[in-house]
Amino acid sequence: MKKQIGVSVSRRGFVAGSAAVAAGSLGFPTIGGAQPAPVKVGFIHPVTGFVAYNGQQARLGVAMAVDDVNKAGGIKSMGGAKIEPLLGDSQSKVEVGVAEVEKMNEQGVAAYIGCYQSPVGIAASQAAAKYNTPFLIDVGASDLIVNRGLKNVFRLKPGFGVCVDQGIAALGALNTAAGGVAKSAVIVHESGEFGTGTAKLLGGKLPSIGIQVKELIAHDNPTRNFDNIALRIRSLAPEIVMMSNYQNEYVLLARTLFQQKVNLAGMFSVLGGGFNYKFIKEMPDVSQFMMDTNHWFNPKSAKAQALKKRVEDGGNLFTFEVYLAYTNVAFLADSLERAGSADKEKLLAALASSTFKAELMPYGPTQFVNGQNQGARAAVMQSLKGDIEVIAPEEFASAKAVFPKPKFS
Repeated sequence: MKKQIGVSVSRRGFVAGSAAVAAGSLGFPTIGGAQPAPVKVGFIHPVTGFVAYNGQQARLGVAMAVDDVNKAGGIKSMGGAKIEPLLGDSQSKVEVGVAEVEKMNEQGVAAYIGCYQSPVGIAASQAAAKYNTPFLIDVGASDLIVNRGLKNVFRLKPGFGVCVDQGIAALGALNTAAGGVAKSAVIVHESGEFGTGTAKLLGGKLPSIGIQVKELIAHDNPTRNFDNIALRIRSLAPEIVMMSNYQNEYVLLARTLFQQKVNLAGMFSVLGGGFNYKFIKEMPDVSQFMMDTNHWFNPKSAKAQALKKRVEDGGNLFTFEVYLAYTNVAFLADSLERAGSADKEKLLAALASSTFKAELMPYGPTQFVNGQNQGARAAVMQSLKGDIEVIAPEEFASAKAVFPKPKFS
């Protein structure tokens, strides 16, 4: 029997070896006797292109989870079958993501996990539906993903509808406690499905907490200069700036507003793609007091803290892509275990009926309705003193919020 290839679980090594692993597997040398056929799983993330860092972080979570499942004995109900990853790079392009689905289908995948960007996830999961192949969305906020009636799509995390509702409620509570200092907001968003959809929801709901929306400002991806947008925000003089965009643009806008000393009561994002340890550690002054409603781990979970330590001990950052990808691999492995088979119909039934406990996340009980986990919820965080603290929900909070933020002198 052909000898399988072992692989390191560092982000750099996993990404660098993706081409080789796509044709092989994350396994261990065969030791005597016939081994059960591996379960091929397609992982599609943008490891090149303008959100390459985020895709690489997802790959890190994939590598660690696959390694953990396989080292723990694989899928025991299938005789210890190992998960064999096929790795695809969407390059942040819809058509490339779809092409990866087609290529991996020919290689016999039992399921897909991806894709970070909503437009890619929408198209790729639609392509997988032709083959009745399960598609787990690890990151992808658009609610169009689960509102199309596709039976093969499952999203464990919350979409932007739930995140917006939670974010609006949290901002309203903060503003009320501060005496209603915030009267108006400007929303800055990327011009794709993710940013536009989130911005529209925010714009429709902010009046319910007494905050007028002065303007929605869209920008392209990539955008390399926010000077004009910062000037526009200064002229509109809102108390709140809300952002919904990806890593590079999120950080660049925050840095521009900081450098231009635009005074605000707060910067509050919903699904801000750049609100993570990378940003907070590299720019503690810029990020200080910024808030975000987003996917986050449960800081009171011992398993989450243990995984965080493993990631950081390997020289990486514990961003949401890591633990969302990790959790989805665990979710798929649990469903394979219950299905006892990689047969697509049996696996789809196991996924749809799952009560998987997402121990790393601040979620309620798992229950899927039309492919969306009803127990999914986000957390509200704030950057404080070079770290990220959870400020809501209260049962997961690790710090008290600071609002309004101090003004520039």
